Amino acid sequence: MDPREDEKRAAAEAAAAVVEDGMRLGLGTGTTVAHFLPALARRELRDLMCVSTSVATEEQARALGLPVQEFDVLDGLDLVVDGADQVSPDLWLVKGRGGAHTREKIAAAAASRFLVIASSDKLVERIEPPVPLELLRFGLRSTIRHLESLGPVAVREDAPPSPDGNVIADYTGPVDDPEALSGRLDRWPGVVAHGLFAPELVTEVLVGRADGVVERLAR
Repeated sequence: MDPREDEKRAAAEAAAAVVEDGMRLGLGTGTTVAHFLPALARRELRDLMCVSTSVATEEQARALGLPVQEFDVLDGLDLVVDGADQVSPDLWLVKGRGGAHTREKIAAAAASRFLVIASSDKLVERIEPPVPLELLRFGLRSTIRHLESLGPVAVREDAPPSPDGNVIADYTGPVDDPEALSGRLDRWPGVVAHGLFAPELVTEVLVGRADGVVERLAR
């Protein structure tokens, strides 16, 4: 069995223990969150209000008996629990392998606490490409031509659109300075969102180990 699954499970169970009765909880997307949902359901918390960032997460949550509602009815979240594709030492994140990074970033920004759960292989010395992008279909070629002044961009031709119907692509150029690249990507109107998450969004990262130990990283 893949030891990374044990690491994901350890981080997920530690995150589930943080959730309290009555919380407004954002549910992220991905394989580590898939371990978090059953751990959360086993706690049988009362008056929990969950918001999902993807259809797949919503379906799994409902199947486990977790209450999920539209984010439109809430003005904020108490806690968001989500995974990451990369976690750097200064807590820059890369997210979006599953194409839901726009919703994930909106949820993280709306939360009082953003808790990231990860296996140890997600820890990196420095952020590397690819960086996922969600792009508007309107003016797509123009947007890509502009972005290619920063570095190569590849549309995920066989991938489904984002949860909101937009194009998913990847920036595959250099990421020497995540903050500078994040700013450049944010400035182009055809970019709905990118997968670089700034450390200011992150409250804590829980990194699971195969022996069940969970390492906690915070700014």
